[in-house]
Amino acid sequence: MAKRIATDKEGVFYREIEGEKPSKPARAYYIRYRRGGRGGQLIEEPVGKSTQGMSPAKAANIRALRITGKETCNVEKRVLQRSAKEAAQNRWTIQRLWDEYKRNKPGLKGIVTDENRFKNYLSPFASRTPDEISTADVDRLRLQVTSSGKSQQTAKNVLELFRRIISFGVKKGLCLWQNPSRLHFEMPKVNNQRTEMLTKEQRERLLLAAAADPNRKAANIVLLAYLTGMRRMEIFRLKWEHIDWEQGFIRIVGEGQTGAKSGKDEIIPLSEAVSAFLGSVERGDGPYVFPGRDGVSQLTDINKQVNRIKTAAGLDKDFRPLHGLRHTFASVAVSNGIPLSIVQKLLTHKSPQLTQRYAHLEDGALKSAANSINKLLQIGIC
Repeated sequence: MAKRIATDKEGVFYREIEGEKPSKPARAYYIRYRRGGRGGQLIEEPVGKSTQGMSPAKAANIRALRITGKETCNVEKRVLQRSAKEAAQNRWTIQRLWDEYKRNKPGLKGIVTDENRFKNYLSPFASRTPDEISTADVDRLRLQVTSSGKSQQTAKNVLELFRRIISFGVKKGLCLWQNPSRLHFEMPKVNNQRTEMLTKEQRERLLLAAAADPNRKAANIVLLAYLTGMRRMEIFRLKWEHIDWEQGFIRIVGEGQTGAKSGKDEIIPLSEAVSAFLGSVERGDGPYVFPGRDGVSQLTDINKQVNRIKTAAGLDKDFRPLHGLRHTFASVAVSNGIPLSIVQKLLTHKSPQLTQRYAHLEDGALKSAANSINKLLQIGIC
């Protein structure tokens, strides 16, 4: 080690170190003192280099502060930094919980949408832990979403994601929710019973528009949604191996694999019309019935093309093509006498309550059935 050279300041010395030029060495300054006065611990530590602007006078000032305890020594600083680092590692913020949540749930449905919700609305909470969030914070978030012009459903989805992240952390033991009573999620009341049903004339126009559209993939997706009522992602994730031509059914694999919303494998019948339709779809080299652009991977979006078909059919601007066709499938079925219990299975609804939105459409079918029964009962009556 280089020779210690004293300065005119008490307890301050330096050692010469390599400088910018061999002929002009730099200085590394050190201080030497006892913490707490005479009899205290003897400390010797570096305080800086001349190339960084350190001088004997500055070093002396630092020494004076450290003797009196107004400034911590280097050893104490390292201890504090290490403690802060350990505390940060043990601190499960909303951002860390969200990252861990995603790692624990690969292939999570709707991850792109959830990522956008987190980025747009939950990022202000990213550095905070659940214990640092109150009901007032959640209420402000809800009002912020709705006041920005977004719907109550959007606000509900954002709060649901927020609650899901925190519940995950508590369930996994990643964070101790010391006072759950201070955080309550008041969900917006949403009327989501909107039912989109195309009239017979609209359905005819849609079929003509699909037949005339140059994008056969988009047209075929519209037709499959029309004939089966399948969900958008169920169609996107449909593979040829999921179609049982002999037994006559389509298998929709549970969530996390190919997407049945109920979370378990579901089966819907392969009707003659659907069988003939799928048999006419050109089969490529990949596993998917409707693959992405490369012909092999899963399709992720076709909104632009499907909306073009909707526009060509002259349908309402707010009609959601694939989701609306699911409603249309169910509405036509119920209004023509198909029992709700059967429609529930065809739509793979987990709960019968989801199918109840179509219950009012039974009235016409019931009246028609009653009239038919009356005619049968009146045979032979004079």
